[in-house]
Amino acid sequence: MNVIDICKLAPVIPVLTVEEPEVSVPLAKVLLEGGLPAIEVTLRTPKALEVIRAMSRIEGAVVGAGTLLSSKDVWSAKEAGAKFGVSPGCTPALLNAAIKAGLPLLPGVATASELMILLDQGVEVVKFFPAHLAGGAPYIKALQAPFPNICFCPTGGITAENAEEYLLLPNVVCVGGSWVVPRTTLEKRDWTTISELTAVAANLKTSQPKSTTP
Repeated sequence: MNVIDICKLAPVIPVLTVEEPEVSVPLAKVLLEGGLPAIEVTLRTPKALEVIRAMSRIEGAVVGAGTLLSSKDVWSAKEAGAKFGVSPGCTPALLNAAIKAGLPLLPGVATASELMILLDQGVEVVKFFPAHLAGGAPYIKALQAPFPNICFCPTGGITAENAEEYLLLPNVVCVGGSWVVPRTTLEKRDWTTISELTAVAANLKTSQPKSTTP
């Protein structure tokens, strides 16, 4: 699957920071059963690659690695079974590594200049980060006229309450959100609450048709 297909699987890509690998399988199953097959596991914990490896074995789960900062991160994510990568920004080295590894990359941007650099490299789907602090939905809406062929996945400051403000924009394909799996809720193994939050996220209104090929 390419980046746009992955982003169209559901309105929200849950952004996870997982400390304990043993929750990987039950967490992935709750998200998948609730309608969120695309999952981003950030490389912010010592066991993140182990988590990706475990989740990737779940049939139907499309597991990506987030917070990719270097070429080494790209190759480590690929080896662990990640189906896509996400970065808060982008460098030529990171982009080239993703291409060589065959890892679909959702690179981050925060300005029009950064977007133009990626556009020149053939990138058409980007992460807008940090979305809320960088201008929010009005800023993304303003980018549509000069960049009509670019799709955005806003991440950073996205909540259940403001997600649809982004999702209803025609140039937003999905949003990334850590609110779907709060860290304290995960620590308690509160699967009921996570299931409820997953259902809310999966049923948010969006301007985009869903992809039907997980």
